[in-house]
Amino acid sequence: MGKSAAGPEGEVRILDSVDLTVAEGDSVAIVGASGSGKTTLLGLLAGLDLPTRGSIALAGQRLDQLDEEARAALRAREVGFVFQSFHLLPSLTAEENVALPLELAGREDPARVAEVLAAVGLEHRRRHHPRQLSGGEQQRVALARAFVARPRILFADEPTGNLDQATGQHVSQLLFELNRSNRTTLVMVTHDLALARRCHHVYRLDRGRLVRLDEGGEGA
Repeated sequence: MGKSAAGPEGEVRILDSVDLTVAEGDSVAIVGASGSGKTTLLGLLAGLDLPTRGSIALAGQRLDQLDEEARAALRAREVGFVFQSFHLLPSLTAEENVALPLELAGREDPARVAEVLAAVGLEHRRRHHPRQLSGGEQQRVALARAFVARPRILFADEPTGNLDQATGQHVSQLLFELNRSNRTTLVMVTHDLALARRCHHVYRLDRGRLVRLDEGGEGA
């Protein structure tokens, strides 16, 4: 699978001949230098974009054979995504942002929303809007939103990147608990090598190519 973009001097290859298979219930970390294409790869794996060359299958379905509406429906059913820039809706409270995936799926569950907000330590901030929250608090809201629907697959872009050490450790523990308890497949991009090594498998993205490193931990 490959991804290119148009540049001032012609085609620029962002990803080149990437071959990755993630088994159900596994945890996978992707590391690499800034600008190596990690976020682009994560977006492709989640069906937020399509490859220029090759194909991607998610939950048994070929993404390149689905239109945008069908890909969005598949993501709503199967996927949680933690964006590096949070992507919280500014007009909604923390509680409302977290509830959104359940509402879109037609299954409102206030108790579950309260549960995940408590899990990330933000039950006392549930009625605050994103502008009233720190960067770390916004990151925790984004994590709670990703957890709330118990997704089959969770993609996380630098999930602890905006958190202090103690909160980062707590959040990483939540990620691996979700991976273990729900058999949720976890695919993350991270600069934190200690976090990466806790995953079952670790890959490095270098100049658009994915290289498998030594086995990681056991997702714990």
